[in-house]
Amino acid sequence: MLKILRYVFSTVVLIFVLYGFITRSFAYQPFMIFFLGLMMLIIGLEEYQKGRKLFSWVSLGGFLFAMYVAIEGFILN
Repeated sequence: MLKILRYVFSTVVLIFVLYGFITRSFAYQPFMIFFLGLMMLIIGLEEYQKGRKLFSWVSLGGFLFAMYVAIEGFILN
């Protein structure tokens, strides 16, 4: 289930990245960072299940930072 969610979130991020790259519009960048953060959460959970605690904590730290940046982007835009 986590692998499917990781693929879904990475596909959504890729769509937002390609849209921004082609149109040179940064209007959807907070959404891209939000889904990137969710993908980092899923990766952290997968690593925790595998017993790789260090990589799990690094991924969860990336998730928290991405959520902070995404929320700040939503508020400022």
